[in-house]
Amino acid sequence: MTCSTDYFTVSLKEAELRLDKLLALHFPAHSRTYFQYLIDEGCVLVNGALVKKRERLLEGDEIEVCFLLTPELSLEPEEIPLDILYEDEHLLAINKPAGMVVHPAPGHPSGTFVNALLFHCNSLQGTDPLRPGIVHRLDKETSGVLLAAKTLEAHSKLVALFSERKIDKTYLAICVGTPPEGLISAPIKRHPLERKEMSVCFEGGKEAKTVCKVLAKEEQLSLVELALLTGRTHQLRVHLKHVGTPILGDPVYGSPSANSRFKAERQLLHAHQIRFIHPITQVPLIITAPLPDDIEQFAFGLGAKKLFTVG
Repeated sequence: MTCSTDYFTVSLKEAELRLDKLLALHFPAHSRTYFQYLIDEGCVLVNGALVKKRERLLEGDEIEVCFLLTPELSLEPEEIPLDILYEDEHLLAINKPAGMVVHPAPGHPSGTFVNALLFHCNSLQGTDPLRPGIVHRLDKETSGVLLAAKTLEAHSKLVALFSERKIDKTYLAICVGTPPEGLISAPIKRHPLERKEMSVCFEGGKEAKTVCKVLAKEEQLSLVELALLTGRTHQLRVHLKHVGTPILGDPVYGSPSANSRFKAERQLLHAHQIRFIHPITQVPLIITAPLPDDIEQFAFGLGAKKLFTVG
């Protein structure tokens, strides 16, 4: 049965929690019911031994989790159209539409980029059997350039490039208000109460750096270009909230009143361009995804027509 394994050590604050509850806190993309299923299937070990879901944990306990595809999930090829920006025998890049999930997970069993990729490539290799070809992610509602590997060699080398920060990513966003230009340096960690969210935390947070450039603005909104110097979960959304100019349409970190007033139906964040040296051919690549209609309309309304080629 296909599975992907992860490990972590129980902290002092987590001691005495039930195992199923702790797992749901550690991996908020999955439900407590899902982890109860894994425990019942013998896919969770504590210090190398099988335990019950009601097991109380101690500081220092080593947890091993094998993430199975649940019975309702499968990695099946699906004929889903892909907007391909670049492709060769080693890798490809698509313009991911807002609303597409990157890989199957509880709650999103099919219709994902991985399902489309499996159909498009026929055979696909990667180090993670649950996410073949995947080397980075975009949030479901974020559009733009998404890379994938087609071979094991390309996969390992692309992952290394991301880890070594040798892939430059530039995003465009519509913000409520106008953020300060320049470097935003604010460490990020998991929110202490809302476990599916991230937050700025100067004690214990991981280094997070974003460079912001304002391309166009008016009194209420702005179009900004954002360069990621680090790659933390939800980094751009959290940083823009931190400086008081959240991304328009963001349902988690945004302004509900502004989202309603401007009728923004999703977070207006777009992975516009990615630049790197091809890990196999060593050819420099610059891959750009055109603006989706919703962001383009806001951008042009802010007077940014001259910045982009129409059509």
